[in-house]
Amino acid sequence: MDLTYFQTFREVAVRQSITRAAEALGYAQSSVTTQIQKLEKAYDVQLFERYGKGLRLTSAGEELLRIAVQMLDLYQESQEKLAKQGGGTLAIGTIDSLASYYLPPFIQRIREAQPELSIRLQPDHEPTILNKVREGEIDMGLLLDIKPADTSLAWITIRQEPLVIVARPDHALLAVRNMKLADLDGAEWMMTEESCNYRIMLEKLLRSQGISYHIGLELGNPEAIKRCVKAGSGIAILPYMAVQEEIRRGELAELPLHQPELCLELLLAMHPKKWKSHALRQFIELLKEHEPE
Repeated sequence: MDLTYFQTFREVAVRQSITRAAEALGYAQSSVTTQIQKLEKAYDVQLFERYGKGLRLTSAGEELLRIAVQMLDLYQESQEKLAKQGGGTLAIGTIDSLASYYLPPFIQRIREAQPELSIRLQPDHEPTILNKVREGEIDMGLLLDIKPADTSLAWITIRQEPLVIVARPDHALLAVRNMKLADLDGAEWMMTEESCNYRIMLEKLLRSQGISYHIGLELGNPEAIKRCVKAGSGIAILPYMAVQEEIRRGELAELPLHQPELCLELLLAMHPKKWKSHALRQFIELLKEHEPE
C-alpha cells in the first residue's frame, strides 16, 4: 500500500473534508476520493461517514488513523535518520490565546530555520487537545493551566503566565487606592465560557472571600472580551499576553490588584513514547530558551 494513501487519509481525517484535504495537498478532489476508496477496498471497511456538511471517522477509521499516524511517524523518522532530511510536518494543538498571542514569533523562527517544514496549528479546547496528544494525532499540546491535567502524558513547564484584571482606562475602580479583592464586590464581569480554567479559578477565589459578582456577558475568545471591555463598563480577567499590547497603547488598564494565586503555567504536553523529530526538538528548545519579541 502506497504511503501516500495514508498521508491523504490523515489529511481528510484532520480536516473532515475531501475538498479541504485536496486543497492542502494540491490534489484534485477526485484523486483524494480515489485514494480513500482504495484504502476502504483494501481493508474492506468504511472509513468515513457523512456528518452534517462534513465527514467524520467511523470506528474503523479511528483505529486506522491511530496506526497510520504511527506509520507516517516512523517513515519521517527513517527519512531524518537515514537521509538527514528536514521538512515534514509539525502538528501543534493549543488554545486560542496561545495561538494568537504567544506562538506566532516562535513559528516564524522555526520556519526561518527549516523552510521546508510544514506547520499545522490546531486551536481547540483543552480536553480535545489532550485526547489528540494521547492518540498521536498531533505532536504536542500547548496549554495554560495550574498543573498537568493528565499524568500519563509527558509535561514540560515553559514559564509562568500571570492573569490580570483589565478595564477601560476611565473605569471607576482605577481610582481605588490600595485595592483589595473586596473592592471588586458587585462588579460586572465579561467572562469566558464556564469551562475556562482561569474563569473557574477566579470564581472560586471570589466565592471563597464572599465577594459577589455579576456576569454581564459570556464570550468565546479573548478578542471579543477585550472589545466589549473597551466599549462597556465591565471588567475581565485574561492572561497578560492577551492584553499587553492594549495596556501599552492605553486602550485598556490593569487594575492594581496583587493576587499571586491568579497565575497559570504555560505547559507543553506530549505522548511519553512520541518520537521527536529534529524539527520538534528544535521547536521545544525555542520555547524553553527564548521569549518572543
